[in-house]
Amino acid sequence: MPFTNIKSSGFTLVKGKELLGDDFFEVKTLGGLTVAIVCDGVGSAAEGAEAASRVTSYLINNFKMRPKSWSIEKSIITFIKSINSILYKESIVEYERPELVTTLALVVIEGNRLYGANAGDSRIYLYRDGSINKLSQDHVMQEEGYEDVLTKALGIEEEIEPYYFENIIQKGDKILLCSDGLYNIMDKNRLENGIGFGAHGLVKKASKIMRHDLPDDTTAVVLDIVKVDEFEILKQLRLPVLRALKKDQIIDGYVLNKPLAQNERTWICLKKNRRYVIKFPPLEAIDDERILDLYVKEAWNAKRLNSVFFPKAVIPKKRTCRYYIMPLLEGEDLQSHLQHKHISIDDAIELGRALLGMSQYLLRYDLVHGDIKPKNIMVMQNGSGIDFKIIDFGSITEIFSTSSRAGTPSYLSPQRFKNEAISEITEIFAIGVTLYMALTKKYPYGEIEPFSNPSFKEAKKPSVYNKNIPDWLDSVILRAIAIETHRRYQHYSEMMYELQFPQKVKPFFPKDSSIIERSPLLFYRTAFTVMFILNIVLIIYFNIR
Repeated sequence: MPFTNIKSSGFTLVKGKELLGDDFFEVKTLGGLTVAIVCDGVGSAAEGAEAASRVTSYLINNFKMRPKSWSIEKSIITFIKSINSILYKESIVEYERPELVTTLALVVIEGNRLYGANAGDSRIYLYRDGSINKLSQDHVMQEEGYEDVLTKALGIEEEIEPYYFENIIQKGDKILLCSDGLYNIMDKNRLENGIGFGAHGLVKKASKIMRHDLPDDTTAVVLDIVKVDEFEILKQLRLPVLRALKKDQIIDGYVLNKPLAQNERTWICLKKNRRYVIKFPPLEAIDDERILDLYVKEAWNAKRLNSVFFPKAVIPKKRTCRYYIMPLLEGEDLQSHLQHKHISIDDAIELGRALLGMSQYLLRYDLVHGDIKPKNIMVMQNGSGIDFKIIDFGSITEIFSTSSRAGTPSYLSPQRFKNEAISEITEIFAIGVTLYMALTKKYPYGEIEPFSNPSFKEAKKPSVYNKNIPDWLDSVILRAIAIETHRRYQHYSEMMYELQFPQKVKPFFPKDSSIIERSPLLFYRTAFTVMFILNIVLIIYFNIR
């Protein structure tokens, strides 16, 4: 997405005049997770730096491959125990004593929940409303004179129980992970005053205090919570997926009236004498987390895409199960409309503008609709004319996705059948086919069955089937559905411009059309010029003879 929920910074400086240190840090965004790590290799252990580096890499790589069924807590504890055992056993084999030893501070953020763990004296802080508080636990001896002696760290013993915690985070929070080199210099007041400058500012301030001669390696990572990830929050809600749905069933005050689809997961419902559409997750979402994720993303998109192109969707705050609500649109879908009516040229132009405007709106979020077709367009009367609303939030996906299977075969561009990424160019093709169908009630390349491997031949002009279509609109539609991408509009804005300014539209010809078809005037001018020159040559030739 173009908006980043968490901004991160990390910085480290080594002690004194050293060139290499024992601290390592990493921040990664992995799917819906943000993972941040600080490791401080134990200076008394010869291999502390290697241990810190290996733990950092090991944890990041394991979170990349984390089993979907594992909770964050299970993942954190399991991964820490695993790398701890590896370090300890290798040390005993190689050195006959613990040498691969490091402290660890680890946080994982998913939605509005912070998961954390630490072992040793590297710390985790939460800054909120001007105050900073330590969330981690120091594992050091309490006796005077032994404060720097660790009681727990990775690699010291074969078994480890890291300190684990969870918290709810808010917009504006800042999370600080740091080695002891930072907080031994920067007290609570200095951390509070400096955290707004990020990790670089904190470490540089510590260095300045010590006159740029740090007594220990000093590392900080700061996570700035710019916005809480609403999608992940929706995923985490412990709400059931209803199995059985029936007429007159009451759900949070909504009375189910009539199903809108054969699977009976979308219903017309009533509440306070007003009619709505209520959409539930598929039954498969009960056992398949991937399908549940897709439904949650659909509901999230429906709620946040607040535009005139879509019906306004709501996710009630006090739901007792998973569903979302939309107003019932008084009209019919374009596919049904075309079965008994025609649309005018002006309405077709307005349809094209609506589809392109919707697509440009989605582009701000790096999204595409994915399944533009008459079935997903609602036609509503508006005085003397008609308005269009686009529906089906379930098909909306990220632009340039190669994994999306959204779309209906007869509206897919040739490139989509070759698993190329979904893009503006492929969406323009679907818009062009929709306009072709709306004006002619025919598919430009014939109806394409699912799971087929179609071949595409040049489409006939739409005006062949509808004589009312002007030449310029013929060209716009044919350019939109061109088989080769280089002959198609490259951006929504190009097609929108030509729909708005017909006089600017250049004729579009099949790629194998002759010059006389493309430019009769140029053909006859060229022919006249050639004949004139040939006649001059013949006259000169015969005069010489």
